Amino acid sequence: MLDSAQLQRARASLPNFLLADESLVREFQIAASFAYIPAGQDVFLEGDRVEGIALLLSGVVRVYKVSETGRAITLYRFGTGQSCILTANAILSSNNFPAVATVEQDAEAVIIPSDVFRDWVRRFDPWREFVFDLLSQRLSTLMAIVDEVAFQRMDARLASFLATRARIQNPIRITHAEIASELGSSREVISRLLEDLSARGFVRVGRGQIEVLDEAGLE
Repeated sequence: MLDSAQLQRARASLPNFLLADESLVREFQIAASFAYIPAGQDVFLEGDRVEGIALLLSGVVRVYKVSETGRAITLYRFGTGQSCILTANAILSSNNFPAVATVEQDAEAVIIPSDVFRDWVRRFDPWREFVFDLLSQRLSTLMAIVDEVAFQRMDARLASFLATRARIQNPIRITHAEIASELGSSREVISRLLEDLSARGFVRVGRGQIEVLDEAGLE
């Protein structure tokens, strides 16, 4: 059960429409529990049974898939006011979690038990709308990833990734292995492509960081 302060945090962090129904608010306060999840902790591993769904009040969670060879690709991230559509799907379909979800930035969340989640989808329009919004957002993200992986060359994907990240932080503090994990490639391939981009004057590669020198060239 949430105390009054935690309920107010939830109201402030989650979409306004979600807690617009007072009947839902009352059940939400009773059924939900508060959790702090430190960075680096796995929320779910592939094949885990899903007992509840987390709605983030702060922090960032990365959801990714790992191949049999150990290669990883990021599916999406979610942050404040959001949740994980793969968790929702696992609950509604009574399946196990199909990927890995790991906290990247210390997170605070409210946890809704799976049986309550299913019940609210049936009974509360705002809750059902929230789930459909999650599905719509993530489906667009996943379709973009499919398009990238299936139809775009890795050098183009890497250039786009670096240009996008440089708008947030430049130099970008990231390793070759982390980029490979983001893009579903190998460290060796990423290192080779970065050497090429560096030789062409687009980037400067340092230890644990990459500085974008020519964003227009990358674009």
